[in-house]
Amino acid sequence: MATMEHRALLGTFRDHLVAVDSPDVQRFLAGFDWNLQPRELVVESIPAVQHLQSVKPGLGDDLVKALLRHANDLHWGRTYTSADFSDHFLQNYGWVELFGSRGHFVSGEMAGGFLLLGPGVDYPDHHHIAEEIYLPLTDGSLWSRDRGRFIARNAGDVIHHPSGVSHAMKTTDRALVALYLWRGGPLSEKPKF
Repeated sequence: MATMEHRALLGTFRDHLVAVDSPDVQRFLAGFDWNLQPRELVVESIPAVQHLQSVKPGLGDDLVKALLRHANDLHWGRTYTSADFSDHFLQNYGWVELFGSRGHFVSGEMAGGFLLLGPGVDYPDHHHIAEEIYLPLTDGSLWSRDRGRFIARNAGDVIHHPSGVSHAMKTTDRALVALYLWRGGPLSEKPKF
């Protein structure tokens, strides 16, 4: 069963989103029922979690601090295997779904959680049916859309990817922590490259 700590993290996640002044975020959240039922998940860590200790948050400091407090009590995952990516990528990549089809709380309507990329990671162009929003919680990551040039994005930016739009991310000398939201497609779909 999800603990009170998971519920507190979900509350901080929700409060962070509600405070974001963005039509895209407001559209995602419109009518969403945050009274989510907990799901029992086994605590699971991944190597990339170690990078949270070096994170210097920008905007969203409360949310990053909450994630740091609860990082070792969450079910972290990776979508890919060594058949898909290099060992460096796998050691420095992961996510935790707070709510969704496989998260700590059940939702068939939308998925939300955190993406974590360690330094020096190139997450190549990919796309998926689900529409997606990212909100970096750290500064200094690079983002590309529709195979365009990479642009530096910082904490507080809202990055929207409509359904089927190709996008990519890179980190330089620091880790990326980003909040994500997915909706409008299979919530556990593996991206296509």
